[in-house]
Amino acid sequence: MYDRHWTGHLRTALASSGIILTLTMVLDALAGSLTLPRAALWTGLSALVFGVLLPSRVTAGSGWLAVRGLVRKRRVRTDFLVDARLDGGIDRRLHLRDAFGTRVDVSPRVLSGNPFLWHELDRGARRSYQAGTLPSTGVLDILAEQIDSAEARRLLESAGLRS
Repeated sequence: MYDRHWTGHLRTALASSGIILTLTMVLDALAGSLTLPRAALWTGLSALVFGVLLPSRVTAGSGWLAVRGLVRKRRVRTDFLVDARLDGGIDRRLHLRDAFGTRVDVSPRVLSGNPFLWHELDRGARRSYQAGTLPSTGVLDILAEQIDSAEARRLLESAGLRS
């Protein structure tokens, strides 16, 4: 399973950084002040924007969840979870840690937009809880309720039963 919205976010990051690079180069050239060091500066700026806008790619399988960022990839065993915490107000993050010390952070929006990813995480977390490695599924239960209610609203709206 993988985040089905990731390629759209990648295109947005590429387009945004490309627009910034094009605009800065064109405006600088029209002003007559474009030099090689300034072109390198604008290229670096657009690369920085791309790096900031590029979302992590989330994939999951039976018993694991992986988050690949710009530099590294982390993979946590969901069937050996020892901690699950939800932090943040506006930009919430789900922090997962397994028995082997590996940690990943994932946005609950990615999980709510990809039911199959959520299902793999939830199934592994239930196994961890039953095995006794995960002390509580409270945070995951709250997320499950939010994701299920959002999915139910989407289904009702698509059926025309809710406005």
